[in-house]
Amino acid sequence: MNIDSIQNGIVLDHIKAGKSMEIYNFLQLDKLSCSVAIIKNVNSRKMGKKDIIKIDTNLDVDLDVLGYIDPDITVNIIRGGALVEKKHLKLPAQVKGLLKCKNPRCITSVERELPHIFKLTNPSSRVYRCIYCEAKAE
Repeated sequence: MNIDSIQNGIVLDHIKAGKSMEIYNFLQLDKLSCSVAIIKNVNSRKMGKKDIIKIDTNLDVDLDVLGYIDPDITVNIIRGGALVEKKHLKLPAQVKGLLKCKNPRCITSVERELPHIFKLTNPSSRVYRCIYCEAKAE
């Protein structure tokens, strides 16, 4: 299999095997007019198997979304065919507009204009809770 290198764009590396399509959908990469390569189940010494996404354009990626989906992702910024920046993600302390509170008595059910905001309460088990009612994110 031959996947060309990119000249200017982003490479999302070290994605947990099988998570690349979820990231593709969250970032709405289907709406881009550039080349996007999804490489699934690549052999990795560190991870066993991993996925990689190559995006052949400069794109403003929401790092909180990526960190929430998979905090082990590495974001590589490519310019002129060379790596210019490497970002290592972590679980975001707070996510806004990504999750919806399921509690029917939460104020976000009544006040529709309020943003759905969840804070990380337990990093080891990846538990996020609504800042308004403390309901656990599902």
